[in-house]
Amino acid sequence: MSESRAGSEQPVVIVGVDGSPPSIEALRQAVKLAIRVGARVEALTCWTQPTVYESPYGVDYFDYEKSAQKVLDQALEDAFGIDWPENLSTRLARGSARENLIEESKHAMMLVLGRRGIGGFRGLLMGSVSSACTAHAHCPVLVVRADKGGGEHA
Repeated sequence: MSESRAGSEQPVVIVGVDGSPPSIEALRQAVKLAIRVGARVEALTCWTQPTVYESPYGVDYFDYEKSAQKVLDQALEDAFGIDWPENLSTRLARGSARENLIEESKHAMMLVLGRRGIGGFRGLLMGSVSSACTAHAHCPVLVVRADKGGGEHA
């Protein structure tokens, strides 16, 4: 379901997807919002290959891009089942999520992110990617959390 941005006049809502419950809820919320404002949604998963990677026998057999595609596909299935919304496209981007999402925000009407917040600081309300995007994005940012009880909150 990948679609090119070139030539598209329809506004776009970018959703950062990492497979976590908050990012799956962010997908759901982004689609609801986009339908209301006539926008399309682009689900973006970022991946990187470690700069220093040591595998047995010095051979790297792990395909990081393929693994990222599996995370993205599973998140979409978890969010929507097999009936994906028509206004949804997907894309992988190599590089850090923080840098890619901030760059993508230049061409988006909104970023929608899950609040992961799994860092070492208990009082930190958002994860580092969400914090960086709210501080540096070129468009509005909606940070969504997934309720532990299965409900949704924005």
